[in-house]
Amino acid sequence: MANRALLATEAKAWPFEQARLLLDRVKKIGKQGPVIFETGYGPSGLPHIGTFGEVVRTTMVRQAFIALTNGTIETQLICVSDDMDGMRKVPDNVPNPAALEPYLQKPLTDVPDPFGTHEGFAQHNNARLRGFLDSFGFDYQFKSATELYRSGAFDATLLRALEKFDEIMGVMLPTLGEERRATYSPFLPISPTTGRVLYVPMKATDPKAGTVTFADEDGTDITLPVTGGHVKMQWKPDFGMRWAALGVDFEMYGKDHQTNGPIYSKICRILGAEPPLQYCYELFLDQNGEKISKSKGNGISVEQWLTYAPPESLSLYNFQKPRAAKKLYFDVIPRAVDEYVQFLDAFQREEPAKQLENPVWHIHNGQPPHDGSPISFALLLNLVSAANAETKEVLWGFIKRYAPEATPSEQPLLDQLAGFALAYYRDFIQPTKKFRAPTQAERAAILDLKARLEAMGADMRDGDEIQNMVFDVGKTHQFENLRDWFKALYEVLLGQEQGPRFGGFVALFGVTETIALIEERLAAWS
Repeated sequence: MANRALLATEAKAWPFEQARLLLDRVKKIGKQGPVIFETGYGPSGLPHIGTFGEVVRTTMVRQAFIALTNGTIETQLICVSDDMDGMRKVPDNVPNPAALEPYLQKPLTDVPDPFGTHEGFAQHNNARLRGFLDSFGFDYQFKSATELYRSGAFDATLLRALEKFDEIMGVMLPTLGEERRATYSPFLPISPTTGRVLYVPMKATDPKAGTVTFADEDGTDITLPVTGGHVKMQWKPDFGMRWAALGVDFEMYGKDHQTNGPIYSKICRILGAEPPLQYCYELFLDQNGEKISKSKGNGISVEQWLTYAPPESLSLYNFQKPRAAKKLYFDVIPRAVDEYVQFLDAFQREEPAKQLENPVWHIHNGQPPHDGSPISFALLLNLVSAANAETKEVLWGFIKRYAPEATPSEQPLLDQLAGFALAYYRDFIQPTKKFRAPTQAERAAILDLKARLEAMGADMRDGDEIQNMVFDVGKTHQFENLRDWFKALYEVLLGQEQGPRFGGFVALFGVTETIALIEERLAAWS
């Protein structure tokens, strides 16, 4: 274990870079208690792919920190739901939305649950969040902002914020437009008459009494304590207040928070705490390069990804280059799956230092499984296409001939991938398949390929030897770019523009079956 900690001091993977910066921070402030990693969640909607990305990436940094410190420093991951926010608009994806109209601007925890399963709307969505996180096995502690405010957990920090009211205003006012400045307050009182979260200026603040005075909705002046859940803070001051109150040491957020990070930090310092180490990641884009939005419904949901690929592939996609904008749409799934399989296969052969750089170390908390998949996802997709397979049993019939020792129980990942390949092919490849006729030169080359396959014999299963032969056919028939030769094979035989190594495909599908496929496709254009 000590050796792993030593290796972690040199590891270049971004979670280790962050872990080392975090350890420097912990030493600098002399913190003895648990190191707190935080992620935040807005409970007005259901958890989505951004929620997963933030928690899985934060977990990776936490794991790296544990490895770096040999587990000698306690850590906690807390997931905070900002459920005391007022409901700004009624979601359009809930039953009987009109019934929620009277609850606009009330804290989300005070809004009835339109689904009828929980005490309130936020409680329903919080339960969905916890179920979502639990399904991936994340180790976290859930915290409700409403409970933190109402239980008194924030009281001491809120009183400090009241003492520093003018300083906080000094940070916030320069960031606001003239009209907003006139009514701004870092404190949002909860109306004692309507229960709504009020965006009103403070008429008076009394740090000694711990109270604020404001005009209620009917114009009556009301004085309330800032403690006990009678007020909440505006979201930017709330960020800094929460960091100070909970002792947060690490938080990552999307690029849309980047300009506000310094504001959160200033307010945290005003409240007497050192801001956490912060990591800003880029946002996902759809296939058109537009920001993924829950309201637009562009991009992919977690549920959609998991229909076509294992969760580890989604973790890998989040691990890779988090500070680079990446397109997140269905076409990226096969590559992500195969990259995961490749990294998993490489891990057991790598030296310990190299293993810490391997994404699967971070995906599997330092203990990736030993068994990967002897067959790539791309190859399985082409097998489904060529064999017109509709069940895993059909695929396993081909797999057993290629890898006789493989069984679904002994190769669980391969068995999973077979099922995912059937689903992905059905929904994305089959509807877009487009065969074309070969040119005269291509037909001659494909017939030559057929003859050479016949000469190899039905028992040939050496993918490399077959691949070399296919290369030789392309050279013999003088394709200027051998890539055009392989592209022709896929377009003529499989109805798609690209695929995995053709030799590996033939070895899996079978020489006899490939010859029959060639005959069928050439006959279709004769």
